[in-house]
Amino acid sequence: MAIINANQTPARAAPISETSILGWLHKNLFSSAFNALLTFFMLYIIYQTVSGVLTWGLFNATFVAENRRECFDNSLTGACWAGVIDWFDNIFYGRYPREEIWRIDFGGLLLALWMAPMWIPRVKGKILVGVSVVTFYPFLAGYLFSGGDKGIFMQVMVAGAIVAFAINMANVVTGLTKNMALNAFLVQMLGQSKSSGKTRRNILLLLATVAFVVAFVWQMGWNVEGVSWTKWGGLFLTMVISGIGIASALPGGILLALGRRSKLPIIRVLSTGFIEVFRSVPLITVLFMATTMFPLFMPEGVVLNKPVQVIIAVVLFNACYMAETVRAGLQAIPKGQAEGAHTIGLGYWGAMGLIIMPQALKHMIPNIVGSFIGLLKDTTLVSIIGLFDLLGMLTSISKDVPWLGLHKEPLIFGAILFFILCFAMSKYSRHLEVKLSSDHKG
Repeated sequence: MAIINANQTPARAAPISETSILGWLHKNLFSSAFNALLTFFMLYIIYQTVSGVLTWGLFNATFVAENRRECFDNSLTGACWAGVIDWFDNIFYGRYPREEIWRIDFGGLLLALWMAPMWIPRVKGKILVGVSVVTFYPFLAGYLFSGGDKGIFMQVMVAGAIVAFAINMANVVTGLTKNMALNAFLVQMLGQSKSSGKTRRNILLLLATVAFVVAFVWQMGWNVEGVSWTKWGGLFLTMVISGIGIASALPGGILLALGRRSKLPIIRVLSTGFIEVFRSVPLITVLFMATTMFPLFMPEGVVLNKPVQVIIAVVLFNACYMAETVRAGLQAIPKGQAEGAHTIGLGYWGAMGLIIMPQALKHMIPNIVGSFIGLLKDTTLVSIIGLFDLLGMLTSISKDVPWLGLHKEPLIFGAILFFILCFAMSKYSRHLEVKLSSDHKG
């Protein structure tokens, strides 16, 4: 066994020498006359591109102007970012009333707080947090954004969202302070730790019912001014459509994939037919069909506005593509996993939920995130059916009289926004891959 001398200093990494740098450059960039010529040529191309972009977009650009003519008077060769800056509110919020924009900001803050426990290690029940967000948040946010009168169904869902959010926040507090889940903390506080499981469940159900009744009575007094869906637009509308689509497409795809693998012929045929029909037509066709056909199938007196129709179409379309991704992941799991789960007494749903599906989803992360990124970019198609999403607002700048003909700058700004969103999703998916990798050490 080796003995470490206490006075011995740990070995340090040798500094990179000038010789090693020159060797790397010679090996990778200047190993031959052709490679050296190609290196200088590519450096020249990069220099010309970067210098041209910086000169046009920064050094000669105009950031403050009243109209496009003032941009031309200031610089004929620079970008006119003044039009983009002047339309900032429209780009992000559409034509939403300016005095009501706080509702959109508050809805975003609410979502961030609701999902924050997903990234806090000491908080328990992360799956329930995700389920509560997908189930209740769209209704609470929908009423917050649209306002107006609430039907009985919307009142029930809003009250449920209030209770779910309050439980989530209380669970965060107990997780950080007591390092335990909220249900265990409540049972302990009420002195029922030694009671039977049925008794504890009844107590928790009673507390949840009381909280729901209080929330229902409280929200009945809410009176939020109505905002027509025709005022929605910009990045706000893009995030609403893509956010609900992303949150709903994966559960829908899992159900369709399981239905396609079902042993019941009726379920298998219906699931397969549903998937193949939606995967055989482009999204723009589905959007047009949704806006024209959905009203014909709705019960009398039920009217769906255009954003709801579009969201349903986007969810169904992407759920079918997600179903094939999930099915491929399930087929990659050896049959021995299911057989082993059955031998320890797990049924179909237990084996699928606890053994098979977690392994399959881990392998499907790249494809799932790729589908989510495609969904986010495909939302620009809604501008064709009359919704002014982010792309619709960007193209509208060029039709505004003071900024007539301003095309390049708005579209470049939109490309930067989409790049930031897609790159963030891609990097987070890579983080999940490393974190969930079975051979990851650390």
